[in-house]
Amino acid sequence: MEETTQHLKKLIANKGSITGIDTGFTKLNDMTTGLHGGELVIIAARPSVGKTAFALNLAENAAVNGNKAVAIFSLEMTALQLAIRILSSHVRIDAQKLRRGGLTQQNLNLLVHASASLKKTDIYIDQSASLTPLEVRARCRRLKAENPNLGLVIIDYIQLMQGSGGRTENRQQEISYISRSLKAMALELELPVIALSQLNRESEKGSEKGARPKLSQLRESGVIEQDADLVLLFYRKYMTSHDPKDENTAELIVAK
Repeated sequence: MEETTQHLKKLIANKGSITGIDTGFTKLNDMTTGLHGGELVIIAARPSVGKTAFALNLAENAAVNGNKAVAIFSLEMTALQLAIRILSSHVRIDAQKLRRGGLTQQNLNLLVHASASLKKTDIYIDQSASLTPLEVRARCRRLKAENPNLGLVIIDYIQLMQGSGGRTENRQQEISYISRSLKAMALELELPVIALSQLNRESEKGSEKGARPKLSQLRESGVIEQDADLVLLFYRKYMTSHDPKDENTAELIVAK
């Protein structure tokens, strides 16, 4: 009870301020007071909307401004692809331009400076495919033992993870096992775990196409919604409107 009392006193003393990891987004901080240990955070969106880029922004901010070690488990992209994205975001250069090599000398100078700055941070990238929750948990335990400053884990994305391997499991049961395991890992290691997720196919059909996403559109939504402490839905109107005025605008919906 003493620990609980101290925690409540801290909340009162810090009323209105950030008590977790600063996300780097003022309005999101206002609504969440930051990312907290023990939380499972889901970021969901339709394909190619920008959920990975947003998650990398959170990782970069936690590492650069929050001085936290960050572990990223990428089941879809290589470590090189993610590193390029982080670098381009840091200096605000289009990642496509960077990949094509269409850089000016000024761009190159900025990238060299950014690379030197990011080398001082602790961002671990694991590009292993088809990881199970047990494998992720074991690797995070090891990282935490080697670097107690580990403060954030990101998984991209939850539907690419494998379950416990039981032959009788259907995909719904697998996702249930995965989300429960990620929540348990967040509690055990006392850090926030961010898991990216797809929306179901219904979100791209009929009247739902182009509309703002809803919590019910999470793939295997009932299971993930139950385990998550925070669900963020990422939306870009430009993906369907193709209106130039919408191109650089995105909405983040706090659905839970």
